Amino acid sequence: MQSAMMMFSSKYWVRRGMSLDSAMSQDFLNAPSRDKVNVLRIDENKCSKTEAAAETERTAVVLTMKNEVGGLLQNLKIFKEKYVSIIHIESRKSKVNKSEVDMYVEFECTKKKCQELQHLLKLQSSIISLNPAEKIWREDEELEGVLWFPRKISELDKCSKRVLMYGSELDADHPGFKDNVYRQRRKYFVDVAMNYKFGQPIPRVEYTAEEIKTWGTVFRELTKLYPTHACKEYLKNLPLLTKYCGYREDNVPQLEDVAIFLKERSGFMVRPVAGYLSPRDFLAGLAYRVFHCTQYIRHGSDPLYTPEPDTCHELLGHVPLLADPKFAQFSQEIGLASLGASDEDVQKLATCYFFTIEFGLCKQDGQLRAYGAGLLSSIGELTHALSDKAIVKPFDPKTTCLQECIITTFQDSYFVSESFDEAKEKIREFAKSLNRPFSVYFNPYTQNIDILNNTRSIENVIQDLRSDLNTVCDALTKMNKYLGI
Repeated sequence: MQSAMMMFSSKYWVRRGMSLDSAMSQDFLNAPSRDKVNVLRIDENKCSKTEAAAETERTAVVLTMKNEVGGLLQNLKIFKEKYVSIIHIESRKSKVNKSEVDMYVEFECTKKKCQELQHLLKLQSSIISLNPAEKIWREDEELEGVLWFPRKISELDKCSKRVLMYGSELDADHPGFKDNVYRQRRKYFVDVAMNYKFGQPIPRVEYTAEEIKTWGTVFRELTKLYPTHACKEYLKNLPLLTKYCGYREDNVPQLEDVAIFLKERSGFMVRPVAGYLSPRDFLAGLAYRVFHCTQYIRHGSDPLYTPEPDTCHELLGHVPLLADPKFAQFSQEIGLASLGASDEDVQKLATCYFFTIEFGLCKQDGQLRAYGAGLLSSIGELTHALSDKAIVKPFDPKTTCLQECIITTFQDSYFVSESFDEAKEKIREFAKSLNRPFSVYFNPYTQNIDILNNTRSIENVIQDLRSDLNTVCDALTKMNKYLGI
């Protein structure tokens, strides 16, 4: 099948309720493929010199048409008669009237010719209305039956404020429940997080002597275990964090410094959060390579215990591995799989996250090593997980997602992966089994999420891949030339 005609036979059109072939006359369908394509192209020899010299621009319209035989062909002839090149065309049933059809047409021509074209189209009896495409048909259209999720990175502001439990609302069994000074301090951190917006520098916090002391105790005790318990990726990045972000016993690192460091290392970012988020909102952040991070510190009465994630857990448990590109990609894969998924599937992904990114183990040089943040920020459980007492199973998302997550005591079982790449591929395969009628693609240039549910959106991804492949081929050619191969 010729690539130029692939869009006309895609199953996408049937799913959207309209076949392009059904809108064309039989004579047109029976014509050779070459003739079908020519209907959509400019006859450059017939363009005047003045028109050729004029600057062309790409534009698009949505034609709402009667769903009748030959209607599409009749309107396409106008483009041909005006020598206008159609770049892309799609159709769907009208959302207003099921007996009508919306036709998205993207084309290139001069501004003058565009005005003439639109005037002629409006005169067609089969066309009910003609509108700018951005008002009716764009990638940000709502997906029917799909729960809302952020489509651009700035929309994480909405997710980050949907806190299930604020950092100042402590349970009765919390070590700081009866400490009014501590509770007031926690309220300060809540205010900082709730007022933060994407793109702003993260406010710097002046930690108290008591908070620095608590951090120092945790830092000192954990760093004794890391050489024999942490994975090599963690051990590689911790000294860099000491150098560039002030990871020291006598200093609590600032999130803004950490955010800059991560961005340069793996493209990840951190942003402050006031407390617990729902699994859906938290995983949505990972899809954008954004980690929601608390800034408050556990109560000083018991520095080696915390009933909730605090900045010691975030900075010592998560950040060193988020600086690793492969681990960052693994984390993002879980986040991408969660976008638009059902509540049941999001819970499965959250459980996989819990037993990997929070409590995961890996094999390195024949030894078990920890990469989960919940382990790397807990002296007791880090020691237990690598002991003979722990039950260790191979990581398989299909079975791991059924395991019970335990918060108050050690886990019943831990799951081991051979590498981050292996875990990432398993998550990718698992995501394919989830009931979601589309795929998603993180656009690193716009930092938006593209919905891949039609040929146009997939074409954009292919263009990016083609550009990357050209770069790789060019590099290989130069290497071969340099090496004399």
